[in-house]
Amino acid sequence: MRRRDFLTTVAATGAAAVLSGPANAQAPRPPIKRKGRVKQALFRTVFGQDTPGLTTFDEQCREAARLGAYGFELIPPADWPTLKKYGLVPTMAPMIFTTIPDGIVHKDKHDALEKALRAEVDVCVAGGCEKIITFGGQRRGMTYEQGLDDCALFLNRVKGYLEDKSITLCLENTNSKYPDNVLGRPDQLCDRAAWGFELCRRVNSPRVKMLYDIYHAQVMDGNVVATIKDNIQWIAHFHAAGVPGRHEIDDTQELNYRLVAQTIADLNFTGYVAHEYRPTPGRDPIKSIEADMLILDV
Repeated sequence: MRRRDFLTTVAATGAAAVLSGPANAQAPRPPIKRKGRVKQALFRTVFGQDTPGLTTFDEQCREAARLGAYGFELIPPADWPTLKKYGLVPTMAPMIFTTIPDGIVHKDKHDALEKALRAEVDVCVAGGCEKIITFGGQRRGMTYEQGLDDCALFLNRVKGYLEDKSITLCLENTNSKYPDNVLGRPDQLCDRAAWGFELCRRVNSPRVKMLYDIYHAQVMDGNVVATIKDNIQWIAHFHAAGVPGRHEIDDTQELNYRLVAQTIADLNFTGYVAHEYRPTPGRDPIKSIEADMLILDV
């Protein structure tokens, strides 16, 4: 079912509930129509933990469709049929073929990684997911230049298959300032977006691009808007969260996300921007999602 058809059904069902339900029943919230210049997606984390009525993935998908989201990030393939049920899509596949600490850099694992990545690509083709996330991997004493060489070696091995199958492998930048795996990623090669952009230039494939994580980029380098403008050809996807704290993208943090969204829209970017924040304790998660999606709805 397409999202438009689902939202029409939701609206009709809500109207029927208001007309036929008990006098004291709470009316369903109406669906929200977005401008669509910035195609927004959600992580499951934005719904918080144990939020009443939003603990199951089915419930979260229903609410995401009402909120005008296009889909969800990093959902395992087994749950993609639930997305489809609500007119949503898997906007980015999880990295099944390797781990965040290992990434793609270690040459002794390239044979096994290529086999596993090809299998995941085939799953994505069958399930209608166009992108797969990946990471460079931990340095473990390796220089950044050696990491570039070895990551490029792997990506040049697999780019032909990615191109043939029309699947984009998206390298995420991280930050190494916070070593706790909540606010940062320790020892990662791609702890600055410039390293990832250089890797993309070396591989030079339309199916090897950056997942530009705005939160991580702000923590490490700042200069987010100019960086996006200068490197949009290498960016296939965005993640968004507030700095400091990786919470909502509102006026409690240092980035002007409305300007960031306007920049992305004006560049005619057709990929997705996914909300990856963690709700501030004590806030209503749904009100936060509505407010944050409105900020990006330029």
